[in-house]
Amino acid sequence: MELRILRYFLMVVQEQNISRASERLHISQPTVSRQLKDLEDELGITLFERGSRTIQLTEEGQYLADQARQILALTDKTLDNIHKEKDISGSVYIGSAESKMIITVAQSIHHLREIHPNILVNMISTDAINIKQKLENGVYDFGIVMEPFDKTDYDFVKLPGESSWGILTLNSSPLAKKEYITLSDLEHLNLIISQQNGVRNLHQIFGLENENIHVAATYNLLYNASLMVSAGVGDALTLDGIINTNQSDLTFIPLKPRVTAGSTLIRLKGQRLSKAAQAIWDQVKSDI
Repeated sequence: MELRILRYFLMVVQEQNISRASERLHISQPTVSRQLKDLEDELGITLFERGSRTIQLTEEGQYLADQARQILALTDKTLDNIHKEKDISGSVYIGSAESKMIITVAQSIHHLREIHPNILVNMISTDAINIKQKLENGVYDFGIVMEPFDKTDYDFVKLPGESSWGILTLNSSPLAKKEYITLSDLEHLNLIISQQNGVRNLHQIFGLENENIHVAATYNLLYNASLMVSAGVGDALTLDGIINTNQSDLTFIPLKPRVTAGSTLIRLKGQRLSKAAQAIWDQVKSDI
């Protein structure tokens, strides 16, 4: 598989139409069609469902599209970091949990870019599962994860500060009148919980028994969870300082006794970093 053909394939997937894709690529439509047919023959699979008005991927086609995005992202990052000027430049990818402690890393990036403005930082909001996978695949240079997290295979820098656990609820809810909620209160709610933590970790973090927990939904990013709270699906169990509740229909109520979580910047042990990534790592450590 040539990288050029993978780019053709992803453009067709994006446009869902070979004619539009060929226009974007500045290549004739027959050329694009032939290259995709050759790719199918080479792989021995069918990438697209024929006969529909718009391009639809088969299951194998969807898998290839997901992998091709990672392959090309890693390729582009590598080329960007190789073709750098004498000044430190290049792309750095950071997968990050939602956390107000990211401000420390953001400030370090700002300080570094004042000296080396050609460093491009790509911050991707995601969860610990994705961060771990993309670090191992070399797609991410760093991850920012919430504790607890098994750091056996990682070098890490603990970020200053901590967040408090609580409930994101509707202003019209009876909970909104409380200064705090207790762990026993949680057992009577329809909870929207993080996919990362899951029900199995609620006992570890809060001491809650699984059979007493009523999960209405799970979330990856808290913004989506906040929309589910607004729609009345349930109350989101989350950390403070992520969603701005000012002038909204939501409010955050902390837990009592207080339960907190810290966050950590991690990198794979033994991983060779680009100069740009190494500069960010050194800057964060120096600032802290």
